[in-house]
Amino acid sequence: MHIKMLHFIDHPAEDRSALPPVLIVHGLYGSARNWGIISKRLAKDRRVIAVDQRNHGDSPWYQSNSYFDMAEDLAKVIAQEGVPMNIIGHSMGGKAAMILALEHPKLVDRLCVADIAPVGYSHDQSQYIKAMRSVDLSKIEKRSEAISALAKQIEEPALHSFFTQSLDLKNRRWKLNLDVLEQEMPKIIGFPKIDKQFEKPTLFLSGADSTYVTPEMRPQIKALFPTARFAKIPNAGHWLHAEQPRAFEASLRVFFDYGAL
Repeated sequence: MHIKMLHFIDHPAEDRSALPPVLIVHGLYGSARNWGIISKRLAKDRRVIAVDQRNHGDSPWYQSNSYFDMAEDLAKVIAQEGVPMNIIGHSMGGKAAMILALEHPKLVDRLCVADIAPVGYSHDQSQYIKAMRSVDLSKIEKRSEAISALAKQIEEPALHSFFTQSLDLKNRRWKLNLDVLEQEMPKIIGFPKIDKQFEKPTLFLSGADSTYVTPEMRPQIKALFPTARFAKIPNAGHWLHAEQPRAFEASLRVFFDYGAL
């Protein structure tokens, strides 16, 4: 039986080392391409694999976008490579990475969860689906035109270029399964019940200006990840890897290489 695999971008290590490979798992509406700068920098001394999650980028589309399904997708990628990996998961990708670590601890060496917690959130993200659907792709010739169209619906300028990275101009389509992502939004902003623990090194790395991970959430985090450590990147919000890429990379290197922060 042919197993559908996630599409991923493979960044071989520039200089060989004994460091475990890194798997990068993007957030909602993202893709492996969003992580190009971080991937290339980390790949100086280790292999880096950045995936497109299901219903995103060049990966297969499914009728489900549950965290257990996303975790199984990631497990298949790691199992195919045959060696445990260090995992970075941001936002929705962080939740998928947490379920991966809880369900398949042998596949995960160290876990870094970027600006998300294993809790349900109230901020629905469906307004961005509406904004993308509002763009008349039949009239779009250039990416800049799509950015201008999105600007009428979305205030934050940084998000305009972020969303258009998932625009297939040639075929005039979004590389996002908007229908399923909208249908599965309650699961995406939620977090499934799971009665397991991941006892290997875990870092919850947050933007100091973000409210996604609060001190009140620490008991829930520690219940699942008893070794969890917490760190914040100054002058960064939810998109900490894009806002402070050098500080983000430095934090990852300290944690993945030495296990300390």
